[in-house]
Amino acid sequence: MSRKVYWLALMAICASTVLASAQVSSSPTEVAPTTTTVVAYVYVSNSPSSGKFQIHGYSAASDGKLTAISGSPFSANASSGMAVNGKWMFESDGFNLHSLSIASNGSLKQVSEVLGDGKTLLQDSSLDHSGATLYVGTVAGAGDNGYEFFTINQTTGGLSFIGSVGGSDPDYGNTPLAFIADNVYAYSSFCALLAPDIFGFQRSSSGTLTVLNILPSMPSGASYCPYKAAPDTTSHVAIPVWNTSTQKYQLSVYTADSSGNLTTKSTSSNMPFDAVGNINDISASPSGTLLAVGGSTGLQFFHFNGANPITKFTGALVSGKSIDQVFWDNASHLYAISRSAGKLYVFTVTSTGATQASGSPYSITGTEHLIVLPK
Repeated sequence: MSRKVYWLALMAICASTVLASAQVSSSPTEVAPTTTTVVAYVYVSNSPSSGKFQIHGYSAASDGKLTAISGSPFSANASSGMAVNGKWMFESDGFNLHSLSIASNGSLKQVSEVLGDGKTLLQDSSLDHSGATLYVGTVAGAGDNGYEFFTINQTTGGLSFIGSVGGSDPDYGNTPLAFIADNVYAYSSFCALLAPDIFGFQRSSSGTLTVLNILPSMPSGASYCPYKAAPDTTSHVAIPVWNTSTQKYQLSVYTADSSGNLTTKSTSSNMPFDAVGNINDISASPSGTLLAVGGSTGLQFFHFNGANPITKFTGALVSGKSIDQVFWDNASHLYAISRSAGKLYVFTVTSTGATQASGSPYSITGTEHLIVLPK
């Protein structure tokens, strides 16, 4: 299911960029490591054939090499994204929500289900920093999109609906929410019908959201369409913006104040262009100093410099492959999937650059979504 309901028409006019070298595929071994430190569990949902859905689970070693978790792949239909809070995974088949327990070895088992109305499409899910509340994007038609909130029973994994927000803004629901470090303000952005919209919400102690009445200015010097948001570890938010004149993406930075208002120093002249075509996903490293950007023609890394302009770190990586989702662990690894190539990539990222880890990439037929649980 597409996460860009209105974005597809816009993307059709964007140019592609040719990238660096291709990689060789491999498959993970089937025996879980016994002496190697596990730094993360990595989960990739896929549909290997019509009507069949599952989630592949891997243990990531300190060198980035992946090993299949015992029992993987696990039966589950995660066709619209996944979220994890350490003990539980939450995924959706597009209409219904499911809770899965995560065992100490990373194995999964469904424990709960929340049935939808069969009409409202469920988009990507996200969690607040405490892992107490699940936020799910919903798309029910123009002017009827939004986010639903669910509290999480940390004993059973069950979800309880506590509210929703939206209905008046067609941009809501299409992109996941990203909380800044204070866990109070969350942001995202979208551009339905070329109308730019950076929006935010304030989280209450109970987990409910209220709309922030903000109208952040677009970067000066050109006309832009924003897409998604990635915060650092303080109050800065990186937002990709599509330059409607050059038909290429640039990377802007916004700063949130104590009331949730966003301001920017970004201009057409100080924002870097990406080298990976149309941006699909963006994620800040745990330190908040690096950005991983997945695009229609590859993967690229940038320095995230707080309120100062973002700067280039690497060139384009992964030759000619569309990178659809990216996630970090806490051990200097970046995980990325390509749906069109059916690949899972693992990169080790240091102060000097990014290189593929041993065994990367891994082949997964019918790749759909990715989530990473750092250890």
